[in-house]
Formats: sequence, structure tokens, C-alpha cells
Amino acid sequence: MATPRGLGSLLLLLLLLTSGQENSIEQPRNTCLGRNNIDKYDILNLNDKASCFTKCRPSGSDSCNVENLQRYWLNFEAHLVKEGLTEKVNMTFLKALVQNLSTNTAEDLYFSLKPSQIPRQVMKDEDKPPDRVRLPKSFFRSLPGNRSEVRLAITILDIGSGTLFKGPQLGLGDGSGVLNNHLVGLSVGQMHVTKLAEPLEIVFSHQRPPPNMTLTCVFWDSTKGPTGDWASEGCSTEAAPEGTVCCCDHLTFFALLLRPTLDQSTVHILTRISQAGCGVSMIFLAFTIILYAVLRLSRQRFKSEDAPKIHVALGGSLFLLNLAFLVNVGSGSKGSDAACWARGAVFHYFLLCAFTWMGLEAFHLYLLAVRVFNTYFGHYFLKLSLVGWGLPALMVIGTGSANSYGLYTIRDRENRTSLELCWFREGTAMYTLYITVHGYFLITFLFGMVVLALVAWKIFTLSGATAVKEQGQNWKKVLTILGLSSLLGVTWGLAIFTPLGLSTVYIFALFNSLQGVFICCWFTILYLPSQSTTVSSSTARLDQAHSASQE
Repeated sequence: MATPRGLGSLLLLLLLLTSGQENSIEQPRNTCLGRNNIDKYDILNLNDKASCFTKCRPSGSDSCNVENLQRYWLNFEAHLVKEGLTEKVNMTFLKALVQNLSTNTAEDLYFSLKPSQIPRQVMKDEDKPPDRVRLPKSFFRSLPGNRSEVRLAITILDIGSGTLFKGPQLGLGDGSGVLNNHLVGLSVGQMHVTKLAEPLEIVFSHQRPPPNMTLTCVFWDSTKGPTGDWASEGCSTEAAPEGTVCCCDHLTFFALLLRPTLDQSTVHILTRISQAGCGVSMIFLAFTIILYAVLRLSRQRFKSEDAPKIHVALGGSLFLLNLAFLVNVGSGSKGSDAACWARGAVFHYFLLCAFTWMGLEAFHLYLLAVRVFNTYFGHYFLKLSLVGWGLPALMVIGTGSANSYGLYTIRDRENRTSLELCWFREGTAMYTLYITVHGYFLITFLFGMVVLALVAWKIFTLSGATAVKEQGQNWKKVLTILGLSSLLGVTWGLAIFTPLGLSTVYIFALFNSLQGVFICCWFTILYLPSQSTTVSSSTARLDQAHSASQE
């Protein structure tokens, strides 16, 4: 009887061991977490880690450990220079050359850096390639130690458009990026080479950049922040006919950054334009609110009209937004972190309120001119107010709970600080900015433009008694469209054209800061004089009819 029991125990043990093995085999492995095979550089692991260049995105479903993955590629060159390794690596995302060089050289050494080819040394009688690196003859004499030969590794790495090797500077959504997504790595043996007496030169060939963008030579500094960032200390940027020349006094991974050109003088001028425009807008918006109060109290108007109330609510949100902007820009980085957090939150809240009320203006205009029928809503303006002031509050509470507000810095092409204000923190908080500001504005703006297009089509195709038959009166239709455009925030749409050049940035700053002036003019023309038969009064009459139908 003992044998069967022993056999049964043995079978049970084998079953448990087999089950454990199956579970370990079936357990999913996420390469992009970077914990597995962190020091393995065979072809299989290189391909696995390279897949993370496209998988690791802000909105990607795969979880990624950017710090581990970047360390993997930074250590790759140290792996390459070990004795006995292959001298060439040729993969779609990686081109590398490892070569032994004599330190007793009497001339500069040039190497081709064409991204589609393995780096190679260019002989003296060859034409210099457009993408190249120059090691001066003094380079080898300045290396530490007394060596007759060193092992040089040159790497060209295609990092793709994901989040790896981007850093906080390239997470702002302003068109910044690594030129062609190519990194160039240089290393000599196991030595840490810095402060070269004569810098090395790396030439990046490229087309002429956009007029409002600048190119900056940078290197990857792994000591900046938890994941590292790009830095430019020790590197100078020189424009050349065939591209850009980077002169650096150390060895590491290099790249050419493409970033918007906002030097200190430009930022100063744009800030002054915005401050002046916001100040003027606040005066006109205050006049609009006072005019509404006078007409409401003295002439008993607007009690049953919703459009004037919505206009005033939009004007109030813009007034508070301009005020928050002036306080924020004027205060800069002054005060404690908590005070900066509060200023960023208040500015974000009133910005979202302005976007929301512009969207509600579009919704109300849609009911007036497009839908027309079956538009009854009980407590209509109260419900709009709950959305206009409440929805932004919920978004700000959610954003603030993630500790996204803080000091935001605008830098010039030399990486010097041009402007500091309390906004979203640099880094991961930028993703919240994309969603709650850029994405939210895009939704409200597109909805407003669709409604405006429908209303314009109706105005210019009116027939019968409501049409303006005289051709000389067509300008009134145009003024009506312009007035409605100011309510729907068309001036904010000018931001789309800012990548075209610095002049468009000035146009956006000027016209957008004067939105309050345009709203005041529209409100005054629409409601101050007695109602006439002009096209500009049609919106008021439609609103009166709409409000009467709700009572």
C-alpha cells in the first residue's frame, strides 16, 4: 500500500511542477518595461528594444519604462568597444562602426554619417560627405593615459517619433523635435572624454528650416531629471551652406533639435502686445457689462432674452481671463510654489470658461438659426451657466489633483530663460495640457466654425421678406458674420497659422487679445440703438422669439 501512495505523491509533485512551468511560460513579457535582458545586445534583443521606439507613445497602450530603455541604448556603445566584438552593425534602426585607431596621427580624421549607411572613415583624397564627423588630430593626444591605440565607436540611431530620447523640452506640443529622429553617438574605449582643447565637429545636412524655427546642437544629459534631457553646454551651433555644424568638447550622444524661435526680445514684444491688448479688452468688456446692467435696470430690457445674458457671461469670462493673464505674467515666478500653483489653476479655469462660453454661444446660435423648432428648455440660461462655470471647475479640480500646475519656462535658442509664468509643469504635465486645453479648444472651435458656416449660408441665402434685396446692403451681412465670429472665438483659430512664420504670431497675439473690443462693438451695435430692419438685428429678434417660446 505504501508504493501506490508514494507513486501518487510523485505524480502530484510532477503535476505541480509542470503547472508551474506552464504558468511561467504563459506569463506575458513586456519588452518596453526594459527589465528583461537589459545587458543583452544580440540581434533578437536589439530588435525587441527597437520596437519600443514606436510603441512608447503618450497615448500608447503598452506600458514603457523610458528610463530603462534609454539606459539600454546609452550603454550599447560601451558594449561595442569591448575587444572581440563585431566591427560593423547594420540594422534598419541602427548603424554602427567600431574601429581601432592609432593615437599617433598627423591629420584630422573624417567619418561619413549618412543615415542609410554604416559609418565609414573617409580617406584624405575623397570628397567630404554632407553628413560627417571630424576628429581633430589633437583629439587623440588629449585623451587620458598613454595609449598607442584606442577603440572608437560611432553609432547612428533612429529613435522614431515615440517618447524615447525626447525629454521635457520636446513634450510641449510646439513642433519641437529631433531632426530626422537621428542620434549620433561617439565613444572611445571605456573613457569619459570631456573638455577637449579642440572640439570635434559633427555636420548634420538638412533643408532650410521653417522661418520661425531654430536648430540647436545638443547632447543627451542623463543626469537631468529622472529620465534625462537634452542640454547644450559645451556645444556650439554654426550654420553652414550644406547644413548645421555642431562643435562639442566631449563625447556622448548628439542630435540637432528643431525648436520655435522665441528669443528674449521677441517674447518681450509679444508680451507687451498681449498685455496692452488685454488691458484694452478689459476696458471694453467692463463697458459691455455696465451697458447691459443699465439697459436691464433702467429700461427693463433683456428679462426674457437669453442671448444678451450669454454675451455678458462670455464677456465676464474673458474679462477675468485677461485679468488672470496680466497677474500671471506680471508676477512671473514670484511667491511660493503654492501661490504659483494657485495662479496656474485660476488662469486655467478662466481659460476653460472662455472656451466653454464660446461653445455655448455656438450652441445658442445653432438653436436660433439652424434648428429653430423644438428648442424649448426649462431654466435654459441656468443650465447653460452650470455648464459654462461648472464644467471648467471639474476639469481644474481633476488637473490640480494630479499636481499639474507649476512654473513654466520659455527658453530662447541658447536655452536661456525668456519668460517664466505659472502654468503647467514641464514634463508629464504637458500631456494634461494637450487634453484639457488643446483638445478642449479644438472641439469647441470646430463646433463653432460648423455653426458659423451654417448661419452664414442661411444669411446669404435668405429669401422673401427676411432677405436684404439691395445689393448695397450685402455689407451688413458681412458685418453680421464678423460680429458672430467674435462671439465664437474665430480669433483663437489664428493660432493654427503661427507655424507659418513670426509675423503670424504677432497677428495672433494682437487680434486675439482684442476679442473683448470686438464683442463690445457687436453688443453695442446690436442692442444699444432701437431695433431696426438690418440684418444685424435678426439675431436679437430670433432670440426674442426663442425666449418667448420657452415661457
